[in-house]
Amino acid sequence: MSREIRADYEQLEMLPPCLEDWAPPDHPVRFLRAFVDALDLVELGFRQRESAEGAPSYAPDLLLKVWLYGYLKRIRSTRRLEEACREHLSLVWLTGRHAPDHNTLWRFWRDNLVALRRVFRAGVRVAAEQGLVGMICHAVDGTKIAAVASARTTEHREDLERALERVEASIAEMEAAVEKAEEDEAGEYRLPESLQEAEKLREAIRASLGRMQEVEREHLHPGEPEARLMPCAGRNQPAYNAQAVVDAQAVVDAQAGIIVAETAVNAESDHQMLVPMLEEVKANVGAVAEETVADGGYSSAAQLGEAQARGYEVIVAPGVETGGPPQGGYASANFQYDWERDEVICPRGERLKFEAKQKKGRHQPPVRRYRCQSFRECPVRALCSRSKKGRQIEVGPQHAAMMRQRAKRLDPVKRALLRRRKVIVEPVFGILKQGEGFRRWTVRGLENVRT
Repeated sequence: MSREIRADYEQLEMLPPCLEDWAPPDHPVRFLRAFVDALDLVELGFRQRESAEGAPSYAPDLLLKVWLYGYLKRIRSTRRLEEACREHLSLVWLTGRHAPDHNTLWRFWRDNLVALRRVFRAGVRVAAEQGLVGMICHAVDGTKIAAVASARTTEHREDLERALERVEASIAEMEAAVEKAEEDEAGEYRLPESLQEAEKLREAIRASLGRMQEVEREHLHPGEPEARLMPCAGRNQPAYNAQAVVDAQAVVDAQAGIIVAETAVNAESDHQMLVPMLEEVKANVGAVAEETVADGGYSSAAQLGEAQARGYEVIVAPGVETGGPPQGGYASANFQYDWERDEVICPRGERLKFEAKQKKGRHQPPVRRYRCQSFRECPVRALCSRSKKGRQIEVGPQHAAMMRQRAKRLDPVKRALLRRRKVIVEPVFGILKQGEGFRRWTVRGLENVRT
């Protein structure tokens, strides 16, 4: 006799099912419920309904639970969340069998952008209080995530300028034809429809170029102007730069722990993000780690100097050197600065004299430039510099911080810690992108992306 188990669709329940039994004791939704119920949503800034008129509205805590469940289960669409409220047994348990529609879920998200970001901070604090954040070593890194906007519809200044030239030439040709027609034909002559369309196109191109000029950009997407072209999956497309600081609870095995700080920016590089991310960590957990490690993308003299001034201990991999040999005994790291005599000493003991101050950028302080005077007789000139004027070394206001970084990188313990950076933070991005499938933002605009 067959003993297979099959569904009995006529089975009746003698007693009504208990909602509390629908979620196992160790299911993550129980943590979500306890976590949200412990939050002070008014203090976090969630909008509360003030009027008692009309139909009852869904409570903010219920809608927040639905959104957190969606993040947990890789559901980022409001319509799919609405469907899950009816079909996912664990979410039915979490909502108490209520099913808010997608419009309600979207309005809640739209109206509570800042408050939703504060929930992340509250979660980090809970993790810290439970001893899940070690505060021994943090690793900071960034990853590019594609924007909603398509790369194909991005406008480029060079393409627009060429198109404008073609349109203006076409308009000039059509205007000449109109003038000739007016001379040859009597009566009223109507402006050709093609000329009207060309003039509208010219105005549209000029408007796009004007927007680029206003924001000082070479590329702009009309539907998402805050996104910038960044390398994503091997090609440039509109994207945002996601930043995260990850805690390594145990430095020995460098097990990636909790994301203790995060943000999203539209800057293509990480050069200016070191101190802001450390400030985020401090705001979230009250202090920074004993050491914070970062790759060469964060190697900015200004940021390293600011971090040292604020007492933040960081180890940053060296950035790409410019103006000299990239490696070897005559790299700029091996030139010492003599503060008393205001001179730079090369590895051979030759002294480079002060030449001039040089402005490096609009928002950067000037650097002092030193030049070798004996390069013509130098026996290692070919190894030191290819410049016909001799080797040049620049010393900026943050030179002491840069030298301290170089000294820390010579310490075997610190160097080993820096090597552990990739196994602390990079797996987190791998999980988000590959495991969670989060390779594209689902909303437009920097403020929405940050939420």
